[in-house]
Amino acid sequence: MTRTLLKAGAAMMCLAAAPASAQDTFDFGAMNDDQKAAFGQAVRDYLMDNPQVIMDAVAVLEQQEAAAQEQNDKQLVETHRDALLNDGYSWVGGNPDGDFTIVEFMDYRCGYCRKAQPEVTELLENDGNIRLIVKEFPILGDASTISSRFAIATKIVAGDEAYGQVHDALIALEGNPTEASLKRIADTLGLDADSIMAEMGSEEITRRINETRALAQAMQINGTPSFVFGDEMVRGYAPLAAMEQIVAMGRAE
Repeated sequence: MTRTLLKAGAAMMCLAAAPASAQDTFDFGAMNDDQKAAFGQAVRDYLMDNPQVIMDAVAVLEQQEAAAQEQNDKQLVETHRDALLNDGYSWVGGNPDGDFTIVEFMDYRCGYCRKAQPEVTELLENDGNIRLIVKEFPILGDASTISSRFAIATKIVAGDEAYGQVHDALIALEGNPTEASLKRIADTLGLDADSIMAEMGSEEITRRINETRALAQAMQINGTPSFVFGDEMVRGYAPLAAMEQIVAMGRAE
């Protein structure tokens, strides 16, 4: 990047100083070695005297890259909207008839997913008109996969309400999930632990997880948590105040 900035700055300096006729024929590559060395020294001297030029150029570049990423993300959301909202198996929480939808790709063993959990819950409670769709996206090893398979099995065997309770319990679970700890969660919630455990190895659960992983890959999502707020993608943890602002802006569009 430094070399590019130096060449760009040098070319702009030379063009600005040259008459119009010279600007039409200026060719940096045509300089001999001595001319290039002198030219480079002049650019270096200018930048050393005006270091803010580099910072300004980097800031502009970052703004352009952010704008391009945002546009790309919006296109990804639009392309995959049906899979995001209507896959037929992802759990729906909050207000199912809400006027604003948040999709969360999460992993039970992810520290930032755990940090986001109470803030997402508070957002839903404070707003009351948000639909939350949870995508089971286990990417942090076997413990993550076991947790997701247990949660999905609970949904299949015992329904949405039970899934919501198990989801919260798994997020709060200390240590890696074991057969004993998962049975304890089921027993505490009054669920049929044996039926849930038997369902965990089903091909249907494998299909759901694989489809979600394929969707994430297609949307260039490789970390958790990742959110889709309406038409906007947020890659990573966002505090409550930021989520509230994103929702408000999304509704206003």
